[in-house]
Amino acid sequence: MRDQGRDRVFLIATLVLLGAGWGLTQPLSKIAVSEGYRHFGLVFWQLAVSGGILGGLTFARGRIPPLRWPQLRFYVFIALIGTVVPGSASYQALVYLPASVMSVLLALVPIFAFPIALALSTDRFSLRRLGGLVCGLIGVIFLIWPQASLPERWMVAFIPLALVAPVLYGIEGNVVAKWGTAGLGPIQLLFGASVVGALISAPLAIGTGHWIDPRPPWGLPDLALALSSVIHAGVYTAYVWLVGRAGAVFAAQVSYLVTGFGVVWAMLLLGERNSGWVWAAMALMFVGLFLVRPRGRGLEDGPGGGQDGAGGG
Repeated sequence: MRDQGRDRVFLIATLVLLGAGWGLTQPLSKIAVSEGYRHFGLVFWQLAVSGGILGGLTFARGRIPPLRWPQLRFYVFIALIGTVVPGSASYQALVYLPASVMSVLLALVPIFAFPIALALSTDRFSLRRLGGLVCGLIGVIFLIWPQASLPERWMVAFIPLALVAPVLYGIEGNVVAKWGTAGLGPIQLLFGASVVGALISAPLAIGTGHWIDPRPPWGLPDLALALSSVIHAGVYTAYVWLVGRAGAVFAAQVSYLVTGFGVVWAMLLLGERNSGWVWAAMALMFVGLFLVRPRGRGLEDGPGGGQDGAGGG
């Protein structure tokens, strides 16, 4: 019994650390765009750094990613829908929007995923989850409608750009849920997608003048980008382990922590202060998250109780 208690505390502590790490990437990304770096260059180096780390893990485990057509399709899909397009939109939105607002909008991923799941017939309709969707949409209205919701009224124009990422992440998750990953483990898949995404974003960065010279001297935006990329690779790997160890439902609670920590980090590192409307929007989105999350077992699943995360990559 004592060992089970210690295990539960350890898993909860891991969940909190994941939320703190992922939440930190939003203000770090805000710093990365603060001195003129543009989105395609930032996306390329994020993919290059995190891909290098995930590649080292993949090859160290002897899990060489296959290069057959079914797997290549998924690499391209995840690269575009999971990183290149949403990452570009998010970096561009962060030029204009506070990092705390971006963190609040990320809470919409599961809420947007619900109607997409209904369209793909991967989930069933329920009034409870419809209520969650409505709460999320009201939260967005709280951000864009009142005059005092954002520091400057013109920022409202960039809310749709910030919504690109949660919509695409919702599509990504549903496609994987419906059609699988062509036999790829999650770390294999993310590594392959990172390589493909880097190959896509490199010519875009060069052609648009967004290329970032990696040679020193390095400034604060360079360090923020590097740290954000390392954190992303680390917390994703840990998240995969947590899903396999404690179950998908337990691990999904990280969504609350990512948003909460993202807002707190933005206040501490960037000095951002939010209006009451932003706090109300975050509260509504938390309610929406609670309502749309799937019912199921979390820690009770025990070891190996969720997706085959730790062993599949």
